[in-house]
Amino acid sequence: MARLPYVAPDGDVTERIRQRRGGKLTALDGVLLHSPPFAGGWNGMLGAVRGASTLPADIRELAILRVASRNGAEYEWAAHEPLARQAGLGDEQIAAIRAGGAAAGGAEAAGGGTAVLSPAQRAALAYADAMTVHVTVPDVVFGAVREHFGERQVLELTVTVAAYNMVSRVLVALDVRAGEDPFGAG
Repeated sequence: MARLPYVAPDGDVTERIRQRRGGKLTALDGVLLHSPPFAGGWNGMLGAVRGASTLPADIRELAILRVASRNGAEYEWAAHEPLARQAGLGDEQIAAIRAGGAAAGGAEAAGGGTAVLSPAQRAALAYADAMTVHVTVPDVVFGAVREHFGERQVLELTVTVAAYNMVSRVLVALDVRAGEDPFGAG
């Protein structure tokens, strides 16, 4: 059980969240709805990150999974691994994304097994690592990202990594766990 009880107050914000999620609420929504203004802003921003990005789906989901791995956010990982698979990432690629996460000792463990990733995927992985572990991005890492993505996509990758760092920090701090389904969302 999360550190805050799950709530679903009646109101416009709750309905907008349900609409974005196909009629369902998640455990994460249930903690965010303690503050409808924050939940509404979150819903708008994450809706844009997930639904209005021009990033290829495999790159978006790779970045989200890497952040989840780095920050030990199992709820986030469980929510996005199926989406990563739908985006075309296979077992070996997903294992490479997970390698080097929080349990493996941080940034020093990064990079192992990444040969199964495309050059663009490796660049995005290194970028997510730099932003998540060190916050600052070395010029060489940024340069590699620029080789594969235009300006809009660089911005969208940056915001995706930043947004999912926010998501993972909320999930971990409030102990929202994978498998919790307080609203019967499936």
